[in-house]
Amino acid sequence: MEESSAFARRAIERKRDGLALAAGEVEAFVRGYLADDVLEEQMASLLMAGCIRGWSDGEIDALTRAYVASGRVLSFAQLARRTVDKHSTGGVGDAVSLAVVPWVAACGVPVVKLSGRALAHTGGTIDKLETIPGLRTALSPEELSSIVASVGCAIGAAGPELAPADKRIYALRDRCGSVPSMGLIAASVVSKKLAGGADAIVFDVKVGAGAFMRTRAEAAELARTMVGLARRAGRSAVALLTDMEEPLGTRIGTGLEIVEALEFLRAGAASASDARFAACCEAVASAMLSLALGVPDEQAVRMLREARASGAALARFEAMIRAQGGDWASVLRMAPCAPSFDAAALRAGYLVRADVVGLGELAREVVAAGGPLAGLQVRARIGDRVEAGSPLVRVHGGSAAHALRAAELFEIGASAPPPRPIVYERIG
Repeated sequence: MEESSAFARRAIERKRDGLALAAGEVEAFVRGYLADDVLEEQMASLLMAGCIRGWSDGEIDALTRAYVASGRVLSFAQLARRTVDKHSTGGVGDAVSLAVVPWVAACGVPVVKLSGRALAHTGGTIDKLETIPGLRTALSPEELSSIVASVGCAIGAAGPELAPADKRIYALRDRCGSVPSMGLIAASVVSKKLAGGADAIVFDVKVGAGAFMRTRAEAAELARTMVGLARRAGRSAVALLTDMEEPLGTRIGTGLEIVEALEFLRAGAASASDARFAACCEAVASAMLSLALGVPDEQAVRMLREARASGAALARFEAMIRAQGGDWASVLRMAPCAPSFDAAALRAGYLVRADVVGLGELAREVVAAGGPLAGLQVRARIGDRVEAGSPLVRVHGGSAAHALRAAELFEIGASAPPPRPIVYERIG
């Protein structure tokens, strides 16, 4: 114990002074922490020193390997096909995973999606799926593999057996103020994806007012770091920088986002879905498909559109829900709950800004009060011309007071802001 403590102190001092640690030192530090030979305050000190000094690629690689090695690593080699996963850094009204997982699987690529719960103002895919009666997300590795083999896709919760070192160290980072470190964020995300066993990974890095990465420069740095980490670990990877200056879809809330994904998949060729949501889904899905199959993006888009128009994507969604124990009839009956109240524009003009974080937090409050089919439905987009009293958001299952608060989360100006793309950049 004394020798381990001395080793940890020397490593902390070197990191404090701006020196990079050797890969073996990083891995030994993590092993020592898990064995309780390295003190918790020593791990906290190393993490904070890295937050201040930054992390080299070698250090991030070593930390990621240590996270992965601390638990089980899944394998889907028995499928004899390349598997793909995707990760979103978190947004508001982001039901993309629910739509693209069965959509890509309908094109013949197995999708193994390991997801998490809500974090801060953002929604969690697992929370959304668990609004479906009977549906199970706590799948064992054997169950996950069986469902993917039979259906082509599954969405499960990342279990405690995957990268447990990351979970313990993340909790420490949260307590000690070292969460906002690019290298630590990348190691945390990528380690769970590597442990999940997918051969190819698409990272959807949100950028803007409703994202954890507020600027394109921050988002691009995180994207490059994660893509590099995954590739050096032998996986195919790309990242998309996508817009989060306003809610992605038109619905915000656990059950309501299931409804959004269902409407997108059942729309077929003549889509009535929100244009921004549809564009983001297609961009992410085509990246997943082209990465897994090695086909050009144009071919991937054609395959996806055919799968959606034919009903194959919707059928795959149904098969996945049923395979995970969900009641499909209940999904088809899902609809926004009553009562509903409209948040009205306070004056005429153009919608120039939305407080996306505020909308996400308000939706969580409304869901907590009104149940899984409560939430918000966006009625106007940034750039739209609105009149005084016209609806901006409809609040389902909440109160008139919630609607008044929602109206205050929008800024209306005299002229329309410039349009924004849904995808800013593709990295890798």
